[in-house]
Amino acid sequence: MPRLSLTMKEGTVVQWFKKEGERVEKGESVVEVLSDKVTYEVEAPASGVVRKILAEEGVDVPVAETLAIITAPDEELPEVEAVAEAPVARVEERIVASPAAKRLAREYGVDLVQVRGTGPEGRIVEEDVRGFVEGAKVAPRVREVIPLTGIRKTAAERVSLSARTAPHSTITMEVDMSNAAKLREKFEFSYTDMLVKAVAKALTEHPIMNSTLEKDQIKIFEDVNIGVAVATEKGLVVPVIRNADKKELKKISSTLKELVEKARDGRLTREEMSGGTFTITNLGMFGVDMFTPIINPPETAILGVGRVVEKPVVVNKKIVTKPMMHMSLSFDHRVVDGVPAAHFLEKVKQIL
Repeated sequence: MPRLSLTMKEGTVVQWFKKEGERVEKGESVVEVLSDKVTYEVEAPASGVVRKILAEEGVDVPVAETLAIITAPDEELPEVEAVAEAPVARVEERIVASPAAKRLAREYGVDLVQVRGTGPEGRIVEEDVRGFVEGAKVAPRVREVIPLTGIRKTAAERVSLSARTAPHSTITMEVDMSNAAKLREKFEFSYTDMLVKAVAKALTEHPIMNSTLEKDQIKIFEDVNIGVAVATEKGLVVPVIRNADKKELKKISSTLKELVEKARDGRLTREEMSGGTFTITNLGMFGVDMFTPIINPPETAILGVGRVVEKPVVVNKKIVTKPMMHMSLSFDHRVVDGVPAAHFLEKVKQIL
């Protein structure tokens, strides 16, 4: 398992391109692995035959651990590796249970390992099994078990880290999207395209939002790299538009379209998913009005965007309808206070 980043501790085997016994050439892709939401094809270090696959698809493997063994066609499988792959015998603890408890367990198909004994020295008695069976009837039935691996596992670890370490504060504003709607209709730019442009411009005027907290130092980034959260079948990924403040809206739109397509096809590179300084997440297309986004570490803030919907508003003491949208800004309160965060969000609103 290769180390794909400085912080990587393990990777997930996504797909094997070769089967045991198949010929492989040096430099040919053998297996696809996943780490930090990035997929990477591991190439064969030498030509030969794939003699033994030690890690099945979907399994998490520590960095530097063996994934498979390649040998020459007439070479014996190394003895040390063969021993390493030998299954470890399970030592089962002796279960002490009464005959009546064993009979009842067989009747209901209960594994006595799961039953807590209340008899002398932990002996399982009939009532223990009966209580276990009654409890099982109360518990909800499980329809499906989904392993927390790959992108979902990485995302879970990152949001947990963010929630634990960064004290979140969230402010919201409603913005009139009339002009944005006209621009969208005329040039077919998406609202997300315009949000990237507006946020990038606002960050140049409010650089404290484009920063990270590292130990006891706040580091303000020179580059403005906007990440956009994209939902895929495997989970949430965040491709990054680099130097978004220096790109025209047309370029932002084409770049974002390409990144979203690659994200959904699982073709994003490590470079296309790293180096972000601020993230935008848009749930408007799912009918969501407002939500509280979780900061994408190690960034300082994230902007959550809801749907654009026609609403009655008061203009010059008259009620008219306008396309309105809610923006929710979550920020790390260790780095930014409420007032500078509000000034930044107001600037985004003004640009839109």
